[in-house]
Amino acid sequence: MTPSITFHGAAGCVTGFCAELRLEGARLLVDCGMFQGSKTLKALNYGDFPFDAASIDAVLLTHAHIDHSGLLPKLMLAGFKGPIYSTAATRDLCAVMLADAGGIQESEVRHLNRRNQQRGRPTIEPIYTERDAREVMRQFERVKLGETVEVAPGVSAVYWEAGHILGAASIEVNVAGESEPMRLFFSGDFGPGGSEFVGDPQGPAGIDHLIIESTYGDRERIVADAASRRKMLAREMHDAHAAGGPLLIPAFAVERTQELLADLLIVMDSGEAPAGDIFLDSPMAIEATEVFQQRGWNPAAGRNPFEQVRPSERLRFLEKPQDSDGLDRLKGWHIILAASGMCDAGRIRKHLKRLLWRQETTVLLSGFQAVGTLGRLLAEGATRVTIQGEEIRVRANIRMLDAYSGHADARGLEAWALARRPIAGSVFLAHGEPHAVEGLRERLVAAGFPADQLIAPRLDETFRLRKGRAEAQEGAPPRIPPEATAKLDWHNARAQLLVKLSEVLERAPDDAAREALIAQLRRDLGGGEVDAGPGSGGGTDRGLRVN
Repeated sequence: MTPSITFHGAAGCVTGFCAELRLEGARLLVDCGMFQGSKTLKALNYGDFPFDAASIDAVLLTHAHIDHSGLLPKLMLAGFKGPIYSTAATRDLCAVMLADAGGIQESEVRHLNRRNQQRGRPTIEPIYTERDAREVMRQFERVKLGETVEVAPGVSAVYWEAGHILGAASIEVNVAGESEPMRLFFSGDFGPGGSEFVGDPQGPAGIDHLIIESTYGDRERIVADAASRRKMLAREMHDAHAAGGPLLIPAFAVERTQELLADLLIVMDSGEAPAGDIFLDSPMAIEATEVFQQRGWNPAAGRNPFEQVRPSERLRFLEKPQDSDGLDRLKGWHIILAASGMCDAGRIRKHLKRLLWRQETTVLLSGFQAVGTLGRLLAEGATRVTIQGEEIRVRANIRMLDAYSGHADARGLEAWALARRPIAGSVFLAHGEPHAVEGLRERLVAAGFPADQLIAPRLDETFRLRKGRAEAQEGAPPRIPPEATAKLDWHNARAQLLVKLSEVLERAPDDAAREALIAQLRRDLGGGEVDAGPGSGGGTDRGLRVN
């Protein structure tokens, strides 16, 4: 049997990574991630898997982030009974993150079902529960970095340091084969290197096929060592303090939160930035921080840089909802870190609803923001957003600090790919939006990679893996059109239209003009003639347009 690979996620987008390997006598998944971003993408989380879960022999897990691990409980519920191979730190972080994801789904489904019942719509079930998440942890098996482990008959894997988050690994898969042994290498998400928090990304040279992330394939970021990074953070803190209000940081609960807390304490203690109360308002991040304190030892640095991240007079951990609610009474300078990093779920949305309209507030985005997420809308300058059905005017200062990204930029991706040569077969550019994939493709071609060696897989696309080349196969159509994986969908468009309509109505000179515009819209939508009310000016919209 000729080996094949199918990309069931993070193809044309950056979330939901899941690659299926069909080998002689074995079927494996590399990651089983949850889709994030637009509602069109997130709807894939609720549908059936495009493969038989019971036929999967094992999962090779690169790291704990939800867009790589988040559908493992669903996989179990669908019939998967095999082992999940991961590093010990990834296992411990998944125990925290998957249970939290299950709890969030249960909570959000309860709220959604109340609204659905009020509107006469059918109710839905959570993708999985907190109990399901705890159950799947029984299937985890520990792998040490650098050791070879047999994951199926004739198939072995080696986990390499990825330098992305605690426990993250790139995975080498070796297929014995009767005539053509094959060596595949999955980058997973890998970091820029040079961090005192995690090791530098590593990997073998001389492989057959390479699967590489391309999150920042078209972007070069400022290269910042620890001192420079803290200076940038201190500058943001000074500006937020001068604005007179709180600094709100939507933080990814694993790694980014812990790194930010460590640096916030350092710059405050050194006097580089104004001192103030720091509130960590994320039960998951609090639990994850305990894992970092236990497993965060960095051999290169000779210490655990997360040791100091503990509750104190300055740093407070808020676990209970009532503790979080108490922040509503605070005025002036303080710092709140809350999940999620893309502002798509969790307690951060409550704080954004409360603070976005206040011009003294500063919101500091500290990581990648996927298309369709609230974080992306804020980063792109939205003046009004909708949060949990409520329209909020954005008057806060929206800032972006890329220095804490756990992804290599375009230069780092190129250097990492070059270090894997010679590559006998194909290089698959995954885990990136189309512009990022194209940017990395152009960069690698300029660096000497043959153009026909580089492949940008589409969602659910299958390739036969041969020595020296990969061949695209005819198969089932993708679950959603390729153009829908990395763009705003109609849900986003509707929300933007409603926000724009509100703005136009507010700018109207008087109530008569507002009534006329609404009457015109109702006629355009097939509502028939409508009496616009007295003083409507004969139905004219008085020059108002929604555009």
